[in-house]
Amino acid sequence: MANTVSTYFPKLEDIKQASQVIRQVAEVTPLTQSIRYSRLFSSNILLKREDLHRVRSYKIRGAFNKISSLTKAETAKGVVCASAGNHAQGVAFACNHLGIHGTVYMPSVTPKQKVEQTKMFGGDWVTVNLIGDTFDDSSKAAMIACKEQGKTFVHPFDDPKTIEGQGTVGLEILEQSDVPIDYLFVAIGGGGLASGLIGVFKALSPNTKIIGVEPEGAPSMKTSMAKGQNTELEYIDKFVDGAAVQRVGDYTFAICKEYLHDMVTVPEGKVCQTILDLYNRDAIVVEPAGALTIAALDDFKEEIKDKNVVCIVSGSNNDITRTAEIKERALLYGQLKHYFIVRFPQRPGALKQFVADILGPDDDITHFEYSKKSSKENAPAIVGIELKSPDDLEPLISRMKEKNFFGEYLNDKPDLFQYLI
Repeated sequence: MANTVSTYFPKLEDIKQASQVIRQVAEVTPLTQSIRYSRLFSSNILLKREDLHRVRSYKIRGAFNKISSLTKAETAKGVVCASAGNHAQGVAFACNHLGIHGTVYMPSVTPKQKVEQTKMFGGDWVTVNLIGDTFDDSSKAAMIACKEQGKTFVHPFDDPKTIEGQGTVGLEILEQSDVPIDYLFVAIGGGGLASGLIGVFKALSPNTKIIGVEPEGAPSMKTSMAKGQNTELEYIDKFVDGAAVQRVGDYTFAICKEYLHDMVTVPEGKVCQTILDLYNRDAIVVEPAGALTIAALDDFKEEIKDKNVVCIVSGSNNDITRTAEIKERALLYGQLKHYFIVRFPQRPGALKQFVADILGPDDDITHFEYSKKSSKENAPAIVGIELKSPDDLEPLISRMKEKNFFGEYLNDKPDLFQYLI
């Protein structure tokens, strides 16, 4: 197996064959210029809108290509997959379309919207099981079920047929663009899409620099590349659920470590701000993983100037109930939201004084927890304050200390802070 992994590389003819196979279910998604980002970065920024598939992500490509390659004996037994959401929907759609029974294992923390969409696309052909806290937990349970029941595992990224299906994105980009592509930014979870793109661009556009982008809290590919071996992370931040895996694929690691031009990470808070900007300014709805590539552009501002740049917008399966958390994380990243323990004197008018003398004219209290302690001179309150500018923080703290309201600043205390957001 190790030798097979080390020698596999997606062939252009196999990716072209995959493009014929998936044609019946996967639309050719638009490649459109972003006027706003092009002006912002003094370059030609093109967005590959993989969020516009019927299943709202590119995952339909690899899932359908893999399932379509199975023998009659394999399809009769059915298929199993594990997914944080988008691959699950692709598998569900493929099973329903081809009339094959499938079982989908999803982490228990998967946004409800993705679970419901998976059930809807699969219809009577698919059963959904919620198990574990991460994709890796679900994957292990799915693999056990495969062995016990003799079913085929449809891997979300570490399978040649999946990789070749995802690679069809690259074929479309090169067919749609009338200019040479200098930079291609791709989100990396397990690495299937990046590996497929490498297969296409190495053959047809070898001068294109392919940049992999991961969330800062789940740097599995970046860590593995730095160590020179595929490494499983003990803990990951699952917020960017479409790109948060503890261990990338063996096939995909072998390909990416050899051919990626660069591998970078982006803070989750910056991803959140990008989501809000895309929605408010461009009327584009994306999930966290779908915003990764655009969020990474700042780190390459000088490098991409006057260049032709493609960012793959990988998916739009976002749950509206996450909006409050997305806004909170964006404000925290922008240093506009701050939490304090404030020590209020237990006397009438203390809160009024705090509002009048401590808060600046543009400051806003967005969180307040207080419990009066009758036997003490001061009582602590947890207060969240939203600022108009990061520069307003130090003057605010100075006023709090001067008037003896300051207790503790909580943003830099992760053990306490995690309970507030």
